[in-house]
Amino acid sequence: MKIFPAIDLRGGKVVRLLQGDFDRMTVYSDDPVETAKGFLYAGAECLHVVDLDGAKDGSPKNREVISELCKLSMEIEVGGGIRDERTIKDMLKLGASRVILGSAAVTDFLFVEQMGKKYGDQLAVGVDVKDGLVATHGWTNVSELQGFTFCQKLRDAGIATVIYTDIARDGLLEGANLAAYERLATIKGLNVIASGGITGEEELIALRDLDVYGAIIGKALYAGKLSLRRALEIAKGDDGC
Repeated sequence: MKIFPAIDLRGGKVVRLLQGDFDRMTVYSDDPVETAKGFLYAGAECLHVVDLDGAKDGSPKNREVISELCKLSMEIEVGGGIRDERTIKDMLKLGASRVILGSAAVTDFLFVEQMGKKYGDQLAVGVDVKDGLVATHGWTNVSELQGFTFCQKLRDAGIATVIYTDIARDGLLEGANLAAYERLATIKGLNVIASGGITGEEELIALRDLDVYGAIIGKALYAGKLSLRRALEIAKGDDGC
């Protein structure tokens, strides 16, 4: 299982939102690159980056920071406001390993199918779920699409990787929605990256044992609730469990 420390960007700073609410934001660092270097030095090989300004406004707003992050020797996936092919190309040109589509996957599914065929493993879809339903536009709008059903639809359309976030758990340090990931694990041929509320070692062990492809850890790292080195050991099976 891969571990993705998370860097959420707003105004060029590292922040965390509580349940996706832009009015409940905590700033953790003014220097995203130094934050990422800290993850790198701890042994992380992957990084999850979200341009929150882009997610809300419809196009990436933190390109300069993303460009600097992509110069690090890490596998970097980038999302937030990526809703057309030009922006996909732009992010890949900056050095992103994987580009994440979010709202576009809901509003224009044909586009997602076309991009999936064209960019393959360089593309993922972020499925942000609130009360079981897919949310869009920086989590501000909730659709009528069931999250699990939508993930099946994405798999059938040739999308290999989804990042499934339970918004209700995000930023609360109350644990991940393990039941959701247990169900998602039944969708064969789909790489699932778990996101939202991951706080303790037991959850990481459970996710690993479910053969979840990856896990994104955010606030638990910033709040000192979880050691990144320990998380990496668990993901690799070096923890003795």
